[in-house]
Amino acid sequence: MTELEVLAEFQAAEALLDGHFILSSGLRSARYLQCARVLMDPSRASRLAEAIAVMIPRELRESIQAVVSPAMGGIIIGHEMGRALGVEAMFVERPDGVFHLRRGFALAPGARVLMVEDVVTTGLSSREAIKAIEEAGGTVVAAAALVDRSNGSADLGVPFFPLIKLSIPSYNPDALPPELAAIPAIKPGSRAKP
Repeated sequence: MTELEVLAEFQAAEALLDGHFILSSGLRSARYLQCARVLMDPSRASRLAEAIAVMIPRELRESIQAVVSPAMGGIIIGHEMGRALGVEAMFVERPDGVFHLRRGFALAPGARVLMVEDVVTTGLSSREAIKAIEEAGGTVVAAAALVDRSNGSADLGVPFFPLIKLSIPSYNPDALPPELAAIPAIKPGSRAKP
């Protein structure tokens, strides 16, 4: 899938938004990708996951034994990645502010895991998810995402395969450009507070 085809999927789902957004990282942005909207169509979600899967080198792809994604944003794409790779998909969640496998999910010791996110901005959530996977006994061999909007700055410590890389400026709340500061900020993501 080309970058234009991926963007067309987001636009068709009305998932590429303009305004003043508070990102999960606490940074602010004039554009937001609402991955939940692009993934609400099961056939589109499947196409996007398959496109990510083919980006992963065959030898690495064939070694993956499980997919784990962070709740909430990564659950759907993680499930579809599990389907695309033919492996189980599970998720970590933050019942106490720290990611854990719950709901009876378990990894075999040393299981080779692909960690999948919807969007990576700073990489913090991804690194926290990777830590939880490793604490649960898994070995994260790669990470993937629908969108990398880190401008190349997110170091996840493993090979990283985003479907698309977007350079969308983000700003600290106390350093907003005037045109963004003039618009009321909204928090569209799954976390109430950054």
